[in-house]
Order: sequence, then C-alpha cells, then structure tokens
Amino acid sequence: MMALLALASAVPSALLALAVFRVPAWACLLCFTTYSERLRICQMFVGMRSPKLEECEEAFTAAFQGLSDTEINYDERSHLHDTFTQMTHALQELAAAQGSFEVAFPDAAEKMKKVITQLKEAQACIPPCGLQEFARRFLCSGCYSRVCDLPLDCPVQDVTVTRGDQAMFSCIVNFQLPKEEITYSWKFAGGGLRTQDLSYFRDMPRAEGYLARIRPAQLTHRGTFSCVIKQDQRPLARLYFFLNVTGPPPRAETELQASFREVLRWAPRDAELIEPWRPSLGELLARPEALTPSNLFLLAVLGALASASATVVAWMFFRWYCSGN
Repeated sequence: MMALLALASAVPSALLALAVFRVPAWACLLCFTTYSERLRICQMFVGMRSPKLEECEEAFTAAFQGLSDTEINYDERSHLHDTFTQMTHALQELAAAQGSFEVAFPDAAEKMKKVITQLKEAQACIPPCGLQEFARRFLCSGCYSRVCDLPLDCPVQDVTVTRGDQAMFSCIVNFQLPKEEITYSWKFAGGGLRTQDLSYFRDMPRAEGYLARIRPAQLTHRGTFSCVIKQDQRPLARLYFFLNVTGPPPRAETELQASFREVLRWAPRDAELIEPWRPSLGELLARPEALTPSNLFLLAVLGALASASATVVAWMFFRWYCSGN
C-alpha cells in the first residue's frame, strides 16, 4: 500500500517536471541533472516564491535544447555526468553572487557543447555482423545506450579444397573484441548442407581457439562449419564456413593413406572431423609475428649449440680413429 502511494505521488512530480520544462523528452540536461537540482538553481537566482521562477525554469531548458539529440561514446557518460555536476555548482555560485540567469544559462550551455565536442567519439559500426561493444553509444534523446543494429550471424564463407588436402578455418571478425574471457566453440552440419539454422549443427568438442583445420579433407566433410565467439558465455558473433571438397587426391597419396589406416585400424569419426591448429616449426616461422628479437636470439643459440655438438662429435671420432691406427 505504501509503495502504491509513493508511486502515485511520484507520477505527478514527473509530469510536472515535463510540463514546466517543455522540452523534447529526456534531453542531456534531464539525463545528467535532477529536477530538484534545476529547481534549486532557479530558486537561488530569483527567490523561493518569485513570480519569475517559472520564467527561469523555461530559460534553463531553452538554453540546453540544442543538446536534446546528442549522442556520445558510452564510455564517456561518466565524464559528461561529472561535467554537468561541475556546471550546477558553477551556476549556484553565480546565483549566490547575484548574477543573471538570462546570461548564465546560455553561457553554461555553450561551454557544455564545447565539452561534448571534445569527448572521444563513438566508434562506427562495422558491417555485416556482430555485437560490437566498442561501438556502443549513449543517446540523450532517451537517456539510454544502444549498440549496432547488426545480426549475430555473419554471412556464410565458401571454402573449397581438393580431396586429401588440408582445410583451414579462421574465426576472425573485422571489429575489435574485448580482451578478457573470449572463447571459441565449433559446430558442424554435415551431409553437404549449406545452412545457418542452428538446429542442424552439432558440437565439435576437439576444436578450440580461433583457428581449426581438417586434414585430410574427404567428401564426408562437405558441409557447414560454424564458429561462435563468446565473452563470458555471451555470444558476440557466429561465423559460418561452407566446405566444398572436390576431386580425387593423387593416386600415390591415396594408397599411402589406405596403408596407414589398415595398419593403425584408423577410421574417421564425425565427432572428430575438426582439430585444433597445432602449427609446425616452419608454419610458425612463416608468420610475421614469429621473428621477434627474442625468438631470433633463441634460434641463434640453438644453432650455436648444434654446431658445437657436431664439432665435439667430429673431434671424438677423429681421436678414436687416430688411436686405432
């Protein structure tokens, strides 16, 4: 009962505030200051019961009307809130010094516009897909935030390989991802199906990380592979790769694979089609970021140790040969 009475008393106050200020719903001024703060400033300028109180309130709102449609970087909202707090303190000081609100309000609004233009801009949304937190922005027109209006599902990418070759998938998006708690999970829809319907996919438990591969690719691997990027269990993007396997492998390679499978009694299982990317030394060295100064130093040390070992072995063999003679 008390809660209903409190709600009933709060609604008229909110309606009164909107009626008095007569502005587009929820401008920046209304987002970062309270009605009691604005009313208190006008009371300090003209007096508690002055006939000019309503005129002061209207002038306050009119001065900041140009900020009604402002959008800012979401991370800058606390900075803007602090700036509005400083502005209210400055207006109170002007009112205490018998200043004029007709001059003080427009001047404060101009200073606030300059502050907003110097804030870090919100990043542009990068199509075609993904939940892009770094592009989140705050809208003064409704005192709320929003992200890009883009789907989580990215368009299907076509990957074509020759049977027996290696198929590689890179779960990479063209927008900035958060640095913490990012995970990757992989799924597969077989039977040559090209789809984004999640009901057709099943988990690939062996696949981890943003890179995965299939080797050797067989006709049974033809279908759609999906990678889901998550942050703390929240999906950020879903990527899809349609793998098309064409043509037979070279005859010698086919015979060699058959021999290995017969000896090891190895048979591929659908649940283990995809595997994590474990690069060889040559593949690592081929990557641009591999040749760092520390890595080059380690390679030089390994080369020197190998050369010294070969020299010692040759010297021992020479002594043994000479002693035998």
